[in-house]
Amino acid sequence: MRTAYSVETVRNAERELMARLPEGALMQRAAAGLAAACAQVLARVAGRVYGSRVVLLVGSGDNGGDALYAGARLARRGAGVTALLLAPERAHAGGLAALRRAGGRVTDGGAASGSAGESIARADLVVDGIVGIGGKGGLREAAVPLADAAARSRAAVVAVDLPSGVDADTGQVRGDVVRADLTVTFGTHKPGLLIDPAREYAGAVRLVDIGLPLPGEAAELEALQHADVARLLPVPAGESDKYRRGVVGIAAGSARYPGAAVLAVAGALRGGAGAVRYVGPAGDAVIARFPETLVSDQGPERAGRVQAWVVGPGAGDDAATVAQVLAAEVPVLIDADGLRLADADAVRARTAPTLMTPHAGEAAALLGVPREEVEGARLASVRELAARYGATVLLKGSTTLVASAKGGPVRVNATGTSWLATAGSGDVLSGLAGSLLAAGLSAVDAGSVAAYLHGLAGRFAAQGAPAGAHDVAAAIPRAWRDVRGAERGA
Repeated sequence: MRTAYSVETVRNAERELMARLPEGALMQRAAAGLAAACAQVLARVAGRVYGSRVVLLVGSGDNGGDALYAGARLARRGAGVTALLLAPERAHAGGLAALRRAGGRVTDGGAASGSAGESIARADLVVDGIVGIGGKGGLREAAVPLADAAARSRAAVVAVDLPSGVDADTGQVRGDVVRADLTVTFGTHKPGLLIDPAREYAGAVRLVDIGLPLPGEAAELEALQHADVARLLPVPAGESDKYRRGVVGIAAGSARYPGAAVLAVAGALRGGAGAVRYVGPAGDAVIARFPETLVSDQGPERAGRVQAWVVGPGAGDDAATVAQVLAAEVPVLIDADGLRLADADAVRARTAPTLMTPHAGEAAALLGVPREEVEGARLASVRELAARYGATVLLKGSTTLVASAKGGPVRVNATGTSWLATAGSGDVLSGLAGSLLAAGLSAVDAGSVAAYLHGLAGRFAAQGAPAGAHDVAAAIPRAWRDVRGAERGA
């Protein structure tokens, strides 16, 4: 499990650890890890460390100190290192002294912006040490020309702890930001490294363990890995039958959108439940594609036994069906049209688990805010939705977030691919998650595991080329086997 902690928690852990270590030892640990990562980047882009050209963008405080000490280590290995100081009078004194002793050059990055730009243009590597994890808002005016020069250069850009200008706690971007090829972060991931829009500026992320004593229960985010998903996947035992494995009901589709029903059933059939019951006007289309589906035209209340319901994909204006499903005393997943048709009070009144799966536009409508506000503050938005509706909420997107109304860490998933931005992909996800609910997973686990498998399936289906939602559904078994294979060590 990958975890991310708030700035406050990280600061408290740093203070606790520094009280037990010799002065400066913690920064040296960070600088050693940063220098090692930079050396690997230089080996790739310049072929060597010795004789390579490195530019440090140095702000005030410890973030700049990490960059300076790492630069000193690279200078001792023969790199030509130049530090551009944004605030010379507040630069880390110890780091400056170490860099100068190692033969590095120091110049005023603000006053000599022209020569600074020339240095960056000739560099093999630029190290972003402008702003640390406590920074708020975008880059200050003096730093913008340096960030722009780095973006235009051929140099690889490595960010120290996180790209300067992003919000570490929220992943929000409010102004100019450094765009990194690699971010070397210390002690733990920060939420902004895992959540868009900030995540796209971080590039690859490498975690350097510096021994922080972090409290497990205080994590802001959790990101499942293969082994975590493998432990949660429902696997039938020898005595299992379809009811023990779970039966999921799908109330979806309409005369206008029969394909949504087909795709939701496709996801459900591959999600681990023992059987799928379909209710709705697209029964003929469903049976034609999946004859194993149990089809009914009597409505959800007379469909027969189910352990979970999925309602909403392609449902049009069928509010009566949505209301019947919400009245059921089993877990319910609400998606697409169901989110628009569901009565908020009825959702809040439910005692069985509820999983809502909006994309940003649907979330914005539910919250009564512009879509841009949701996209710019995804973490705050998913938490607000979960609290307002008393439900678990899966906010779809490039980094899917799953939040519980009970609080606790928000789950984040990034296994997907931009090729998943295709019509019907969300219907497949809904069916898959609903099947996991019927198999007995909690709403948080069902949403998280479904997002993980769906993302992997999208990668396998696309492999760098366009893929349809039906291709994604067909690739779910491959994603499942891939995860299970990791558990067995295959």
